[in-house]
Amino acid sequence: MLLTSALRREAREAPVSDLEAVSNYGREKPGLIPMWSGESDLTTPDFIRDAAHKSLAAGETFYTWQAGLPELRQALSDYHLRHFGKKIDAEEFVVTSGGMHAITLALQATSGHGDEALYLSPAWPNFAGAAGLAGVLPVPVPLVEDDLGWHCDIERLEAAITPRTRSIFFNSPSNPTGWTADVDTLRAIQALARKHGLWIIADEVYSLFHFDGNRAPSFMDIQDPADQIIYVNTFSKNWAMTGWRVGWMRGNTELSRTFENLIQYSSSGVAEFLQRGAISALEHGDGFLKEQITHAEVARDMACRILGESNRVRFSMPTGAFYLFFQVEGVKDSNRAVFDIVDKANIGLAPGRGFGAAGEGYLRMCFQRSLGQVEEACDRLYHWIAHNS
Repeated sequence: MLLTSALRREAREAPVSDLEAVSNYGREKPGLIPMWSGESDLTTPDFIRDAAHKSLAAGETFYTWQAGLPELRQALSDYHLRHFGKKIDAEEFVVTSGGMHAITLALQATSGHGDEALYLSPAWPNFAGAAGLAGVLPVPVPLVEDDLGWHCDIERLEAAITPRTRSIFFNSPSNPTGWTADVDTLRAIQALARKHGLWIIADEVYSLFHFDGNRAPSFMDIQDPADQIIYVNTFSKNWAMTGWRVGWMRGNTELSRTFENLIQYSSSGVAEFLQRGAISALEHGDGFLKEQITHAEVARDMACRILGESNRVRFSMPTGAFYLFFQVEGVKDSNRAVFDIVDKANIGLAPGRGFGAAGEGYLRMCFQRSLGQVEEACDRLYHWIAHNS
């Protein structure tokens, strides 16, 4: 206790993850279907693993470019040209140790102790946690859910801006809600940032997981060179690489030197053999990615159909990402519910409270798993709902 009290307050008060608590509780339970984490049940494809194996066999185990291998940065440029129609200089990209590392560096670059950062809630909890550790006050702005689904109230967002506000963290398509911002909403956010001199930290990790036949709208579609936007992303979701911890951040080339310095003083760069795998993902992974997007849409429809048959379940149809964020009549304490579901239904779900106060009363299911698992999990959950008040 005495040692803990000598730590920085921000470290001592780092929030305990509600998601980790339930996953630790049920992780080794026989027959459990784990749908609490944001990842597929597929291992990383062979063409990615083989590239990393080849690099290791060749002895590529030394320090390398802090900003990332030039070949990887060029592959990221080519990827954005294919999928976003934007010709982006390879020098704008900096390779990070996962998406979380990119978010942390974006916070360090834009905010300091006593500053504030806005974000839409319910939200993936790691941004708020990272902000708090940096001494930055994370300010949640609740999304609105009505009969038309989730949406962002721009007036509410602007009302949350204070003289201490430095950035807006914006995740679309959203984890956990599956909400996707339209271009008008992005323009409104852009206008707010310009008006108040704020940075936008754009987390567009699920951009291609969008279910209307096109990728999700992006700030890249409307950005001017002078806009204060930092993009953060990861290889985790598109190519089943969650355990690899490789991501990237991007801003105007004017920012690249600063980002590279932040890499030096945090991780000193990403292992070369991991980057070789990432290059292969970008150069050979479009087919795999397309299959995963198609699979996610089919799995979404299955989960919504089965759970939608219960008159005690309420949700807005997710338009992007691969999560179903739903309410069950009578469930007020989401943390208590997910432990009960582990015990009685043998399914692992994430509690809505883990995504902020605005998420309490909701449960989150990651449906990016085999269709057999999705169907079985939804059937078990349907049975649990029918027999629990």
